[in-house]
Amino acid sequence: MRRKQRTWGWRAGEQAEPHYLVHPRHLAGGGDLRHVTEYLRAAGWKERSKSGGPTVFDSPDRSVRLGYDPFVQPGGWTISGRATVTQEAWHATMSRAVPVEIVAGVTDALTRPRPARAPNVWAPLVHHGWQTSQGEHLTARSPDGNAFVRYRQSSPGEAVWWASTRGDHGRVWDAVFTATTPMHLVQTFAAALANPEPVMRPHGHVPRGTQIRARAVSVLPSQLRAWRHARIAAARSEAWALSTPGTRRPRTTAPPHATTGRAHARH
Repeated sequence: MRRKQRTWGWRAGEQAEPHYLVHPRHLAGGGDLRHVTEYLRAAGWKERSKSGGPTVFDSPDRSVRLGYDPFVQPGGWTISGRATVTQEAWHATMSRAVPVEIVAGVTDALTRPRPARAPNVWAPLVHHGWQTSQGEHLTARSPDGNAFVRYRQSSPGEAVWWASTRGDHGRVWDAVFTATTPMHLVQTFAAALANPEPVMRPHGHVPRGTQIRARAVSVLPSQLRAWRHARIAAARSEAWALSTPGTRRPRTTAPPHATTGRAHARH
């Protein structure tokens, strides 16, 4: 009797679906909101959305509110933190075209304790080859020249962190953080932005542009579900660890999508 071959993630009757690994990630388009919202839900955030309205989540202690509104212009993400004994009120906005993997650099960090080490926004950018310059404002620019992060101070007491990306037809997206935004959140945003790894988009959701490179991969639906479930499980594990005294927080790993399926280049 012939032995059946088993492949990880394979299920009888499954058909591989075309996806693309898109680089640079800052031009990959917004992506699937569930990458952000499912993680927050699993981490204990409460959804306050109303039917037909914007997506709204509150942190467990109600100190931070996240919203995503596609129904207004320019629309996109807003994150607001209320003032506490140790933290001034702060606010951040990110356009709809900011990739969810970059948004998650901020939102994932909101579910974790603030790191003890002093944050450095420029460190992950420089590490990945971004060039810094000191003109009127301190700026770091991506290797392809299409994205930048800038600390902009228009007048004493008036400063923001501003990130922006341009494509073939002008500005693609903006992200703005008030100067009072916890610095580690700006750093994790910068790290996610500068990450050189491509991000995955399904067929029909890859933006067009001469600066965009996409590599086709065949992905099984069960693999997509497994990666989503692994991310959700990681959020639940971290939330459990934070609520359990003396428990060591687990180490998480990224989904192995970059090596999935048979790939070919698309220019």
